Amino acid sequence: MAYRELGPASLAVVQAVDGALSGADKQLLVACSGGADSLALAFAARYVAIRRYLEYAAVVIDHQLQEGSAEVSAAVVHQLERLGYDDVTVTTVEVDRLATAGPEAAARQARYWALDAEARRRSATVLLGHNLDDQAETVLLGLARGSGSRSLAGMAPRAGHLLRPFLPIRRETTEQACVEQGLDAWQDPHNSDRRFTRVRVRETVLPTLEAELGPGVAEALARTAELLRDDTELLDRLAAEAYRTAEGLGGTDTLDCAALESQPPALRRRILRLWLLAHGISDLSLRHISAVESLVIGWHGQKSIEVPGATVTRNAGRLQVS
Repeated sequence: MAYRELGPASLAVVQAVDGALSGADKQLLVACSGGADSLALAFAARYVAIRRYLEYAAVVIDHQLQEGSAEVSAAVVHQLERLGYDDVTVTTVEVDRLATAGPEAAARQARYWALDAEARRRSATVLLGHNLDDQAETVLLGLARGSGSRSLAGMAPRAGHLLRPFLPIRRETTEQACVEQGLDAWQDPHNSDRRFTRVRVRETVLPTLEAELGPGVAEALARTAELLRDDTELLDRLAAEAYRTAEGLGGTDTLDCAALESQPPALRRRILRLWLLAHGISDLSLRHISAVESLVIGWHGQKSIEVPGATVTRNAGRLQVS
């Protein structure tokens, strides 16, 4: 693939997309908000798709969280058309502003549901514009919340039909790629609203760490996420195998406490998480899992533990959900 006509930043984003794609990626669907990351991604995805003879399209999600969001979406569509996209879908989603997890999490959930539906309709790979700085911020937020290795592992480069080609690339590169391509990136007001924790991490915490510890902090955090992701994937695979053993003859509704007790803590908690998820209990924290674990390793005759939407009890040496 010839790159001679590209500037250095444009070359970097194109190479990132080209290197991230596999032979299974036949139809590309770019999630585009109009920000620098997603516009640079839209440019790079089209560039690569044309040269690989792949189908490509874009989807714009309107969260309706800001006044004039429809006009912003229309402007993003115009930018995509300037890039050469003739297949652009605008999807409007409803965000639960009163969600317990907060509006950011609710918007993210609504966005991913919409992207999943569009991807399935098209049998497409969804390309997302998360960059190395986003990954570093995610790791720092996980550290601050004490969320464990699953959160510190950050965002996966590929997860099902989702692909994040820009995780090795700094934000400044995507911004420069937009300059080189004459693209007018939209500045989301939420990205500078210091009410949001991630904004404070981006504007204050990471720059302070870079200033006090020296350059390379963001890269080190992203590298840590990659290493932890490898470890987490292995532990998850081992836990899935041990989960089947703990089910034993009792079927999927119950777990054998003796089999659980013999497992190392890291596997035991993962097995319990898998089991609770299998029962439709998804809003789980470490506190919930540790409480259920106490029925296995700290059982003194207590009858039950309450988890979101269900009760876990120990009966005849087995755990069950009701």
